[in-house]
Amino acid sequence: MNKAIQTLVDRGFVKDCTDLEGLSDLMDKGPVTFYCGVDPTGPSLHVGHIVPFFAMHHLQEAGHNPIALVGGGTGLIGDPSGKTEMRKILSEETIASNVEKIRGQLGTIVDFSENPKPGLGKARMMNNADWLVDLNYIRFLREVGVYFSVNRMLTFEGVKQRLERGLSFIEFNYQLLQSYDYKMLNEKTGCRLQIGGADQWGNIVAGIDLIQRMGGEQCYGLTFNLIMRADGKKMGKSEKGAVFLSPELYSPYDFFQYWRNVADADAVRFMKLFTFMDLDEIREYEDPKRNINDAKARLAYEVTKIVHGEEEAERAKDAAKSLFGGSGSKEGIPSVSIAKGEFENGIGVLELYTRSGLTSSNGEARRLVTQGGAEINGRKISDPKAVITLSDSEDGEFLLKAGKKRFMRVVPE
Repeated sequence: MNKAIQTLVDRGFVKDCTDLEGLSDLMDKGPVTFYCGVDPTGPSLHVGHIVPFFAMHHLQEAGHNPIALVGGGTGLIGDPSGKTEMRKILSEETIASNVEKIRGQLGTIVDFSENPKPGLGKARMMNNADWLVDLNYIRFLREVGVYFSVNRMLTFEGVKQRLERGLSFIEFNYQLLQSYDYKMLNEKTGCRLQIGGADQWGNIVAGIDLIQRMGGEQCYGLTFNLIMRADGKKMGKSEKGAVFLSPELYSPYDFFQYWRNVADADAVRFMKLFTFMDLDEIREYEDPKRNINDAKARLAYEVTKIVHGEEEAERAKDAAKSLFGGSGSKEGIPSVSIAKGEFENGIGVLELYTRSGLTSSNGEARRLVTQGGAEINGRKISDPKAVITLSDSEDGEFLLKAGKKRFMRVVPE
C-alpha cells in the first residue's frame, strides 16, 4: 500500500475508499491533488470538523497537494448529511465573514504558505462561490442534472434519514452541487481525490460518477471514521457545548482542559488523530506501566499548540498546574471583569456565578451551591444567599470553581 495511505490507516483515520488499490497506485506515481470541503455555516470550526484536515496535513507531508474548499456557495444551502433538521439559511454577508474566519483556523493545521518547505505538497484554499453563485440554473439542469437519478439519490443513507423527518428541495440539490464542485476542481486543478467524513460517502461517490459520465478521468474517494468518544458520545461536545477552535468562543484554557480530561481509553487514540507526533513516540505512551495522565497532558498540550500556538499552550499548561498542582501562573485561566464599585455593597453569589459564565442562570447557580459544587478562592460556598465583597478577594481577585474542573477568574476593575 502507498506509504501516505498506510500512515492514515495506522493513525486510525480510514473507513472506506472507492478503490484503495487504484488510489495507492496513483499516489505511487507522484503527487496527487486532493480536496476536502467545509461549509462556513458558523464563525468557527469545532473539533468534530477537523479530522479530515489532520488527514490532509499528513497527505501534504507526504508531498501531495491539498485543496481546502470553503463552501461559500454550498453554505448558502446547507448539507443535509448527518443532520436531523434543515440548517438555518444565513445571509451572504454572514457566509462571507465566516469564510474568512475559517481560513485562519485551517491554516494552523495545513500549510498554505506560498513557499512550503521541501517535500511538502503545495496547498491552496478555494471557495466554491466562485463557480456556484452565478450559475445559470437552466443550463446547470441540462448539463449536470441530467446525469443524476433521483431513485439512486434516495438510496443514500443521509437522504433516507432526513426523508423520515422532512427534506427540503433546496437541501436535495446539495448533492448535485457538491458533485459539481468535484467536477470543477478536476477541470481547474487536476484534482483526483476527495476526502471527508464517513457521512460524505454518498456525496463523494456521486461526484466521482458525475466526472466519469461527463467524460472525465478516473477519480477517487476516501472517507474517515466519525470520531466517537469512549463513552459513545459525539466528539467535540463539552459541558459548555461545542469545542470551538475560535478563542473568542472557547478559551485556549478550556480547550486545553477538554483534551486533558478525555477518557483514559481515548488518550492515545486521539494522539494519533489530533497531533503531529510521530507514531513511534506515541507508542511510548501505550506502555501499561506509564501513567495515563502523562498521555492526556501531552495530548492537551500538542493539540492546543497546533490550534492556538505554543504561547497559549504554555499559558494553559501553567494555569492547569496552578489550579491542580499548586504551582504555575493563573494568567491562562479564563477571566471576566466586573466593576470594582459593584463589590462595595456586595454581589450575591448566584449573580456572581451567572455573570462569570460558569452558570447560565441563577437557578443553575443555586443548584450548584446547594449541591456543594461552588468554591471561591478555595472556600466552599454552601449558602445561596451569600454576598461576596472585596474583603473576600485574594490578591485582588476571585477564583470561582464550579464542580471539579471548571474555573473562572473574576477581576474587579
